[in-house]
Amino acid sequence: MLLERIWSGNSLRNFHYLIACPQTGEALAVDPLEWRLCLSAAARQGWEITQILNTHEHSDHTGGNAGLKAATHAKVLAHAGAAARIGGVDRGLSKGDVIKVGRTVELECLDTPGHTMAHICLLSHTEEPALFCGDTLFNAGAGNCYNGGKPEALYDTFVNQLARLPDTTRVYPGHEYLARNLEFTLDREPGNADAETLLGEARHHDPAAAVVTTLAREKRINTFFRLQNPTVIARLRAALPDLGEQPDARTVFVRLRELRNRW
Repeated sequence: MLLERIWSGNSLRNFHYLIACPQTGEALAVDPLEWRLCLSAAARQGWEITQILNTHEHSDHTGGNAGLKAATHAKVLAHAGAAARIGGVDRGLSKGDVIKVGRTVELECLDTPGHTMAHICLLSHTEEPALFCGDTLFNAGAGNCYNGGKPEALYDTFVNQLARLPDTTRVYPGHEYLARNLEFTLDREPGNADAETLLGEARHHDPAAAVVTTLAREKRINTFFRLQNPTVIARLRAALPDLGEQPDARTVFVRLRELRNRW
């Protein structure tokens, strides 16, 4: 599997991805809002974009579909539950469906509700797995849920799906928010040495060359994976006194997401 991450340089801080077959040069474009950048990247690599994948229906992920499809005649793929809202979808996807790119690349569709209720993440079937996670999981953060989502569903996605993937899984989100998310982690868990170290790097990096985390690292730096950490719970209770003495993990996640909404 060949992969190119494309930094949009826009105010929304989008990442786009091209996933290509090394044998045929066929490529899948993931959430190509700045579609001309994707087209240029494919041309530079000698790839042909034959498919477009939207992780979910929000316009900052689907807004490039028409332009890229007109330029390439690529097929548009999306969650079956979001297809009508997106429009022009050629293949509606469900949990467990496999997207084939050329002869060698297979990507498994994970049904990952929370940010929206019809959201897909893609998991590569490679020796070192890669997760293309849209707005479900960010580097050191979690997607918001106030535009068609539910934090309780996002909790279930984190705990029952994402946390169970191999620790070596590389994380490729739809936006670059690393420094801000690390600041939130450290606000919730001061003294998290892994988060402090990475924040020092993140504040000075070029977003186009931003670090690619793994799930193992996310479990150390992402407060939304650290729901049973005593410091996280204690500081959350200090901010939200109605939390209770022994909140369960779901409650901690939901209240963290609530706090992050206005942080």
